[in-house]
Amino acid sequence: MTANPDFVKFIEEAPGQFMPSMSVDCVIFSFHEYELKVLLLKIHFEQKWSHPGGFIFKHEHTNDAATRVLKERTGLDKVFLQQFHVFGEPDRSDTAIHENNMIRNGVRYNRATHWILQRFITIGYYALVEFSEVSPLPDVLSEYCQWWNINQLPAMMMDHGQILQKALEALRLHINYHPVGYNLLPKKFTMPELQKLYESILGKNLDRRNFQRKILGYQILKRLKDKKKGVAYKSPYLYSFDLRKYHKALKEGLKGGW
Repeated sequence: MTANPDFVKFIEEAPGQFMPSMSVDCVIFSFHEYELKVLLLKIHFEQKWSHPGGFIFKHEHTNDAATRVLKERTGLDKVFLQQFHVFGEPDRSDTAIHENNMIRNGVRYNRATHWILQRFITIGYYALVEFSEVSPLPDVLSEYCQWWNINQLPAMMMDHGQILQKALEALRLHINYHPVGYNLLPKKFTMPELQKLYESILGKNLDRRNFQRKILGYQILKRLKDKKKGVAYKSPYLYSFDLRKYHKALKEGLKGGW
């Protein structure tokens, strides 16, 4: 089996570059065809999937590390990122994955002392991206980089299922204080699309009339003259966010529960 020179170089050079036992993992959310989606990677020769993650340079801010890792592993750049949790369970790392990769690539290692086989604490970030504006690509370590419906997920590595659930919990808490809708929806959207986004994040159905009354009451939307084309039933009006009013409202928090 041919060794992956990028992987070998990374393993050999990493100890002098990165913080020991620290990493970042990015949960990437998007919204498409009325479904909340998450972007996952599957590395070569592994069956389980993972969030894009990586290590922190010794003189690098953790926020900068998350931005860099996201771009390196998926090609995504200039997206909304929010730190949400630190994951520090003593047994969260799966050393067998790293050992298998080193064996396949002919890397000599000492199981007791090799840096990548030690305990790792990871800082979780979630990213919000508009589906039509990004074209994710797998990195050299990955076979696939693919969107998944959050309710139809594949088997996931290590504690990455727990990381996703924590990210969802954080997103639900932040929905009234961060520009969630602005970052996940296209510039023009319908009221049903906005409601479905909120329902997908909150994990429950919302009454149509109450939702519309409440969201319009915040005065953060502008109804456009255009209507959505190509729908089977009555064409709904298109809306956009009034960004000045939206950001002002988020500073105070969108009052009232959903």
